[in-house]
Amino acid sequence: MTDQHEKIQRAAAFVRDRIGEVPRVAIVLGSGLGDFANTLATPVSLPYASIPGWPVPTVVGHAGRLVVGEARGRRVGVLSGRAHFYEGHPMATVVFATRVMGVLGVRTLILTNAAGGINTSFSQGALMVMDDHLNLMGTNPLIGANDERFGPRFPDMTEVYSKRLRGLADQAAKKIGLAMAHGVYAGLHGPSYETPAEIRHLRTIGADAVGMSTVAEAIVARHMGMEVLGISCITNMAAGVLPQVLDHAEVMETAQRVKGAFIALLEEIVGQL
Repeated sequence: MTDQHEKIQRAAAFVRDRIGEVPRVAIVLGSGLGDFANTLATPVSLPYASIPGWPVPTVVGHAGRLVVGEARGRRVGVLSGRAHFYEGHPMATVVFATRVMGVLGVRTLILTNAAGGINTSFSQGALMVMDDHLNLMGTNPLIGANDERFGPRFPDMTEVYSKRLRGLADQAAKKIGLAMAHGVYAGLHGPSYETPAEIRHLRTIGADAVGMSTVAEAIVARHMGMEVLGISCITNMAAGVLPQVLDHAEVMETAQRVKGAFIALLEEIVGQL
């Protein structure tokens, strides 16, 4: 417990020494959504490999760098890429970056991901505000001894994704003329895509989209008292929705296609914070 706390403090100190003023807002960019990091003014870029203890992602579409700079006149930290549970990391490693952000003093965390659409009213390329999630990863990042320096033993999860921030996202989307969906995100550990039967099951229990990230980060952020917003890019329809196979290349292509709208939305949200 102490060892993990010390590792996180060491990483936070390393980052703080190199970025100057610490941002109050951080954004995690999902598969293929990393281009937002290139839009920041006066950026300071730190490769994950240079930060002590910080996991380096191995998945295509995750650049693996922390960029701190200005968006709409506000200082933001952008995490271009994340570590995933399916890469074989222990859960403590998956949420390491979130813990570091919390220790640095980030108060607002925007989590983005590429997701499969379960709700048949969604179109490929739609952006969905996460109203809630289903943790179906078979574990929880808070299992084990609780470190009270991070948060309480039994944190409340009534409102994982801030109602206030969801409202801001809607206002931002309206301002730029973007249709915004809302829904529940199911987090599974992967790395195989779900079967059509699993997708029917997920739809039955209330999921609108499915992915392999975000849930653990959101739980840990709430544990540390951060306000969280989740946004899914529906990069493909989930198994069985359309008569075609699923392919990570399609995820990347769709993310590229919607990047303009996605960047505009994030900028507008940051401007309203």
